[in-house]
Amino acid sequence: MEIAALISSIRLQIMNGALPNGGWASGDGQSASVEATCLALLALRETGSPIYEKGRRLLEGLRNIDGSWPAFAGDDPEGCWTTSLAIIVLNALQPRPHSVKKALSWLLRNKGREGHWLWNLKFRLADRNVRFNPDKFGWSWIPGTVSWVIPTAFALIALQQAIPCCQTEAVSTRIQLGAEMFFDRACPGGGWNAGNGVVLGSPLRPHVDATAIALVALANNTRDTAAAKALKWLKQAYAECSSPYSLAWSVVAFAAHKDEAFLSCTERLEAALLQQTIALNIETLSVAVIALDVAQGKPNPFQLVTP
Repeated sequence: MEIAALISSIRLQIMNGALPNGGWASGDGQSASVEATCLALLALRETGSPIYEKGRRLLEGLRNIDGSWPAFAGDDPEGCWTTSLAIIVLNALQPRPHSVKKALSWLLRNKGREGHWLWNLKFRLADRNVRFNPDKFGWSWIPGTVSWVIPTAFALIALQQAIPCCQTEAVSTRIQLGAEMFFDRACPGGGWNAGNGVVLGSPLRPHVDATAIALVALANNTRDTAAAKALKWLKQAYAECSSPYSLAWSVVAFAAHKDEAFLSCTERLEAALLQQTIALNIETLSVAVIALDVAQGKPNPFQLVTP
């Protein structure tokens, strides 16, 4: 199957999976998931279909009063990591700086729990099960918890994309701090696990998806040793990966770093999609379309602004 036909087929699956009231659920859920809806909108952004427009309106309607987004429709009004993803989507769909200004302020106010002085002290003096520097923190999945790799990556992408209109010292500081968190928590062999690189003295195995998404956020840090080591690890790991979700993020990461593995990883993603015998969720289908679009030279919605 040609890549254009494959993209069209997957887009049709995404549109058929839309909820009656707009947006997309995660898995068999009945409520719109902000993550699934955001990724589906990026996958359908060139269609201009009524389903796309309905989903876009739903996403904007789910925004909390403080500018953040919940995890799904009907969730409590406290924002979470999906705020970063929503900012990225709105920037890609219809760039209007004022529409995300409040969300960016919310993002800057939030940080991993280790960023609070009391928890910082606890990690330094009492909790020795993990090995990381609590002075280098990023963002959590939900407020009040510690920093994790994927939420931090999406927050960094959102802030770096917002630089032209909202460049402030606070934004620059958080971008630098988030990058330093990645460098501090990298797995010894290269790449990133979900959170820490070492626990109880044992090195953790990197995850392909977490490493790829982190590398997208670090596309402006190509000279850093940890980023270079992670890219080298990913170039070895994707060849043995069969997950369309992880392969799709790897394609986006290689494209962001202009790495030669981009083409062969795209071919592996196409093969994995054609070989699937079970239904893929909306998130996976959507990231696959985004990656295949990038492979065809379409704009990368996760592209960073060059400093």
